[in-house]
Amino acid sequence: MSAIKIQEGVYWVGVVDWNVRSFHGHTFNTKRGSTYNAYLIVDEKIALVDSVYGPFSKELIANISEIVPPEKIDYMVVNHVETDHSGSVPEIMKLCPKAKVIGTEKCKLGMTRNYYGSWDWQTVKSGDKISLGKKTLTFLEAPMLHWPDSMFTYLPELELLMPNDAFGQHLATSKRFDDEVNQFELMDESAAYYANILLPFSPLVIRKIEEVVKLGIPIKMIAPSHGIIWRKDPGKIIEAYLSWARNETKTKVVIAYETMWKSTEIMAKRIADGIASTGVELVIADVAETDNTNIIKEMLDAKGYLIGSSTHGNDMLPQLAGFLAFLKDMKPKGRLGAAFGSYGWAGGAAKNIENKLKEMGVEPVLPLIQCQFVPDKQEMQKLFEYGVEFAKRLSTK
Repeated sequence: MSAIKIQEGVYWVGVVDWNVRSFHGHTFNTKRGSTYNAYLIVDEKIALVDSVYGPFSKELIANISEIVPPEKIDYMVVNHVETDHSGSVPEIMKLCPKAKVIGTEKCKLGMTRNYYGSWDWQTVKSGDKISLGKKTLTFLEAPMLHWPDSMFTYLPELELLMPNDAFGQHLATSKRFDDEVNQFELMDESAAYYANILLPFSPLVIRKIEEVVKLGIPIKMIAPSHGIIWRKDPGKIIEAYLSWARNETKTKVVIAYETMWKSTEIMAKRIADGIASTGVELVIADVAETDNTNIIKEMLDAKGYLIGSSTHGNDMLPQLAGFLAFLKDMKPKGRLGAAFGSYGWAGGAAKNIENKLKEMGVEPVLPLIQCQFVPDKQEMQKLFEYGVEFAKRLSTK
């Protein structure tokens, strides 16, 4: 992809990674690929805001070179240390060794420990500004959105916000703007991104958005570091973030389970039949066979969680255990839940699941339900009724 002008004197010079299928140590399934966005600002002084993942350095440099010789860059702004955004900084600095590197104090520490470069640093904090001539770089610290070093860069003259990992999504596309892409895919990936990366920091998201509102910062365009640029309706993603950050849910159930010899799967599907009979929306998934990133995304707006497993060694199966550990880290709030499972000669899985749900703050609304070996006719009826009752509890709480 070549450089693309996004505003007067501002160019997207990033790269599209069509083939990436996992992120963050394989915890995030990027089924639609991703982009690494970097922005070149050309004025009396020239600034590059963020870089790209290291293996794509040559493409970044080629895109910059379409606009200006890279050695003319005066400022290398690093909004975030993580290597998918900072990996090309060493190659950029080889071309413009006299450029200043701009970032927070914690960013400087992280960059130094990652790359050990002898660069001219200028650390910044919220409210600091750098004049490029007609345009101004204004900085806003955003710690834990989603690393301690994170910050936003804002151009007041263009009302352009470059918030790095905030408001982004993993979506590889030849298009650059929100009004050019499929809206379902755009919001689906935005929700997945929030659910799997930013959900545990929701209180900070609310405070940061409130801070921006209090500062009276007008935002005409949001240019994140993954995915598309919001130019038609940046308020759309801001409102979505506020809803997700407030843990707003709807009457919807996610049934997540792991099964050994299909008995737990039979239970899950029968409980789902009961829920479906009430008209309540539901999603059902085997965590060992389906995209966990998508399951977490579905849980973002679901009020009810039903979690099940076969018993192995008096405990739940290992992939479900890992899934629940990740879900606990996401810190969902205000959810209702219940546990179920099958066993052969001794139980344990369902009780341990119930305990895990309580630990993460999910309120049990029904006692756990278990079946030995394969559920019989009477148990199948009880499972159906269990689903009906769970849906009722969900609708009245």
